[in-house]
Amino acid sequence: MSKGRMEAFSDGVFAIIITIMVLELKIPQGMNFNSLVPLIPKFLSYLLSFIFIAIYWNNHHHLCQAIERVNGRILWANIHLLFWLSLIPFVTGWMGENNFAPTPVAMYGVVLLLDAIAYFILTLALKAHHSEDSKLVKALGSDFKGKISVAIYAVAIPLAFLNSLIAASLYILVALMWLIPDKRFEKILS
Repeated sequence: MSKGRMEAFSDGVFAIIITIMVLELKIPQGMNFNSLVPLIPKFLSYLLSFIFIAIYWNNHHHLCQAIERVNGRILWANIHLLFWLSLIPFVTGWMGENNFAPTPVAMYGVVLLLDAIAYFILTLALKAHHSEDSKLVKALGSDFKGKISVAIYAVAIPLAFLNSLIAASLYILVALMWLIPDKRFEKILS
């Protein structure tokens, strides 16, 4: 089965997710810079989520470049990932609207954790459908960053109820960790 439709559909979902998030940023009523101050928490949560969506899109793109074919299991694993990613606008808005209050910050982490698990499930489905010497399997390797991300989310979620800003800082740490270019796919695909 061709990978083209999966990649095209996924790209469309990523674009819609980003569009929904930006539409949550409402235009202020005032005409001076002070009218922007109430939007700071919303903008910061949007910025963090935009970065996470960009990271997932980038990594998904690399996966699609490395795979040779897909099957039904892979398609369902991909839809599973897209489902959890589609919840990012909701928790982003909730977190920004409530100035990074503990419960929204914890739920943001839960969605990020489920995104990471869903991505891991997708990689397992892809690995199962490709040979050990395929470009995909070689590029994925042990996925240390993926495993450490899950651990950080697992620590940050309950921590949000003690100090939501430290939990949010841990989410930022994960994003920064993934912003460092991952050369695994470039090395294998070039």
